[in-house]
Amino acid sequence: MVSYADFITLLFAFFVVMYSLSTVNEGKYRVLSDSMTVAFRNIQVNGAMQQPALIAPPLPRAQKTDQAARQAEAEKQRRRDRMRNVAKDLVEVMAPLIEEGKVRVVETSRGVTVEINDSILFSPGQAVLNPLSSRAMRAVAQVLAPTDFPIIIEGHTDDIPINTPQFPSNWELSAVRATTVLRLFVESGVAPERLTAIGYADTHPVESNANAEGRARNRRVTILIDSAVAETAQEIGMESEPAPAR
Repeated sequence: MVSYADFITLLFAFFVVMYSLSTVNEGKYRVLSDSMTVAFRNIQVNGAMQQPALIAPPLPRAQKTDQAARQAEAEKQRRRDRMRNVAKDLVEVMAPLIEEGKVRVVETSRGVTVEINDSILFSPGQAVLNPLSSRAMRAVAQVLAPTDFPIIIEGHTDDIPINTPQFPSNWELSAVRATTVLRLFVESGVAPERLTAIGYADTHPVESNANAEGRARNRRVTILIDSAVAETAQEIGMESEPAPAR
């Protein structure tokens, strides 16, 4: 009778379990699954301890890195698109001078470069803008003022030396011509912190100075609209040196 009673009890428990499994509750099923996993975690199979399956944790850092890379690439593409729009506007503004061969607009890996022959900007040996060229430069400044790109203004000369009280060498002449254009840009609304003026004298020729045509091409002012994104500066500290042996 005792054995029969145990048998009936086991049958009752079996049917209760079968009934509970017939209506699966997802939350309870997960609790049951976790409990069984914990209970059977240390069961030895064929004399070896069977370990639970390891689930690789998510990689939030890698996902954040990929997302940051995509955002950076999207920002670069937006800057390239804005740069192309700026180049189109500059070509429209300088169209008459471009047709005459006095101005060249070139797109490079750094951005857009506007190369202006100095014959339409300055008199020989001078750094005062001509009235006609002043209007053209103000039109260029109006195109650049609403943008946020850094602007580098470069002054270039040929290799014929100059020696006057105002300009002892071509270095001073090229630098003052660049700063003259810079001041006009500031007066026209371009933010001063975006502007840089550099004088290169005759050290960056684009043609040979052996003939008059090459020298005329080398006497120029170049306006570089830089598309590069400024990076945060990081100070480099000195590494500690080991004490000298005594």
